[in-house]
Amino acid sequence: MPQSSTGELAREQKYVAALYERLDVLRERTRGQLDAVLAQGAFGTHQNRSERDSFAVMYTQRLARLWAVENGLCFGRLDHADASRLYIGRIGLSDDDQHRLLIDWRAPVAQPFYRATPAAPMGVTRRRHLHTRGRRVTAIDDDLLDLDGLTDADRASLNGEAALLAALGEKRTGRMRDIVATIQAEQDKIIRSDLNGVLVVQGGPGTGKTVVALHRAAYLLYTYRERLERRGVLILGPNPTFMRYIEQVLPSLGETDVLLSTVGELYPGLTATREDPPEAAAVKGRIGMADVIARAVRERQRMPRTPVEIRLDKFTLKLDRQTLESARSKAHRSRRPHNQARAVFVRHLLTALTRQAARHLGRGALDDADFADLREDLRTEEPVRVALNRLWPYLTPQQLLIGLFTERERMAAAGLGARECDLLLREPPKAGEKPGENWWSVADVPLLDEAAELLGDIDEGVLRAARRAEQEREERIAYAREVLELTGLADIMDAERFAERQQAEETYLTTAERAARDRTWAFGHVIVDEAQELSEMAWRVIMRRVPSRSMTIVGDIAQTGSAAGAASWARVLDPYVAGRWREERLSVNYRTPAELMEVAARVLELVGPDLKAPESVRETGERPWALRVASLVEAGPAVAAEVVEGGRLVVIAPAGMVGETGRMVRAVVPDAATGPGPAALDAPVAVLSVTEAKGLEFDSVIVVEPGRILRESPRGPSDLYVALTRATSRLGVVHTGDLPEALTGLERR
Repeated sequence: MPQSSTGELAREQKYVAALYERLDVLRERTRGQLDAVLAQGAFGTHQNRSERDSFAVMYTQRLARLWAVENGLCFGRLDHADASRLYIGRIGLSDDDQHRLLIDWRAPVAQPFYRATPAAPMGVTRRRHLHTRGRRVTAIDDDLLDLDGLTDADRASLNGEAALLAALGEKRTGRMRDIVATIQAEQDKIIRSDLNGVLVVQGGPGTGKTVVALHRAAYLLYTYRERLERRGVLILGPNPTFMRYIEQVLPSLGETDVLLSTVGELYPGLTATREDPPEAAAVKGRIGMADVIARAVRERQRMPRTPVEIRLDKFTLKLDRQTLESARSKAHRSRRPHNQARAVFVRHLLTALTRQAARHLGRGALDDADFADLREDLRTEEPVRVALNRLWPYLTPQQLLIGLFTERERMAAAGLGARECDLLLREPPKAGEKPGENWWSVADVPLLDEAAELLGDIDEGVLRAARRAEQEREERIAYAREVLELTGLADIMDAERFAERQQAEETYLTTAERAARDRTWAFGHVIVDEAQELSEMAWRVIMRRVPSRSMTIVGDIAQTGSAAGAASWARVLDPYVAGRWREERLSVNYRTPAELMEVAARVLELVGPDLKAPESVRETGERPWALRVASLVEAGPAVAAEVVEGGRLVVIAPAGMVGETGRMVRAVVPDAATGPGPAALDAPVAVLSVTEAKGLEFDSVIVVEPGRILRESPRGPSDLYVALTRATSRLGVVHTGDLPEALTGLERR
């Protein structure tokens, strides 16, 4: 590829330096606007305060975006046939006269940077790639697209993927990088696809599914800002380690207000990280669990066969079967959730009890006021409250599921079979201890969400919270009044305003922060990564979060490892959007070298004989190898030899061997990390299970006991396929038993 001269490099450096000067001006200006808004304080009318808060959020988000694009601000240039020139970067910049200095990569006029070819130049004569470090331009590569003026030798030297191949050869850092400077045409088409409807992106390992999804989020927020900024965008990933791996991509593209979450974090106030055994997770993930939860709720609406007696001081009241069934029928006909329908049930029974009490008291016909007074007296009687709570209790989702999964009889009554009860039966939380994150599993979260839909809010709890808030407010005002009187300022300043002023500094919540706190939040767009792993119950939760059905679903059916995961996209989506979803395929593997994909392709045949592995764009000359050892301890030197200076090595082991493998690795690499979490991304060497490594990439990979991976997992071939495709450079296999037949061609050590 033609290299630009030193003079060209200097000219580009001068232009890029001017862009950074403009960026600094905008940062300083925005900081001043934010300070001016905050200086107004918590005063004025409600509308004034609301407007101030909105401006504060706007300037805070704008400032965050301006700081997030510091690295790689400008990465390209387009020279057009009409002699015009456009610089392409992470955000758009203009001068004070609104002359365009830098074009946002998402803008329509920037499309030729990703799609123009010598055969279809799109009006571009030259595409220039600017390589930067910090604020300095370090190198330039040119793609010449006007072929008419080129010699045969020039034509043979053209290569439009130089920037891509350079990026692929870089060491892994433990965090996903954006590909904004190296997006390929098939990826760009998907990124810029229309917002409406459900888009499925099916692609094998290394095809860039995740980065395409993230860049699509940035593109949609840019193109449909007004529509999406209010409702927000949700990005769902498979586990917290993966979310940490991708967390820097969107900020680097100028988008800082997107909610990144796992299914285990979708229930506000709870972060579930515990994994159920595969068989138990499969049961909890079935769509039939929705009916189980519904029956579990109805079972708590008790209907005793014999009359319910309520003993008061002077007489005994009775609720017969007919009265109870009538009350339950009215409650069900209200079509309200359990906790709201309780009010209908209780009101009907209290009316019946009040009439009985009036007869016992010999008071005959009561006027409306007397009837209401007697009814209220009964409502506050302890025996009455106990009886009503036993018949139709207030329930939280947590209470419902704890009661269900800790009692075999309740599970059976809800429709679970004996084998299913065995799998799901658990010990209750310890007395006086609330069940924390260790009690709840990821598979429980969709069930909690389902229960929350059926139960609804608890009115009394809401009222108590409101009363507490009002009481705290009154206490603050009383304290403020006392302070003002002591200081002699009572005639000058209002106590209520003084109390507001003395409160802690207000928190300005972003759209993502508000959405994370609200279980019923409806997002403008939802992106699901590694979507093939989600259960049917998890899909119910996701579909509730996006009633508009504006979604991007990213995954690879061939990599499904979960027993509750998807067998096909149609099976997942047709219950919700039958005939209204479209599929795009990514077919080029940018991550895994051809030598490694040749091995993985043989394993893919075990997943499905008709499946085809994506085609790799490069070779490294490094042959995958296999080492047989008498015991795992003997593999230590092989691990030490694979450590990548400045890069990342992962040792992938069967789930039941992660601890043992971790001890072996730490014996030769003391600072190695075992198990998921931030340490696995930051350490030069990590030991992970296949599930924990899914979606991640490393310079070098060693797979331990591939035969056991095949045997242990419900979908062993898929898991082994995933393990073999995590590397960008080198792959090794360590085993004590015989190798699976698909791997017998590996180079022996």
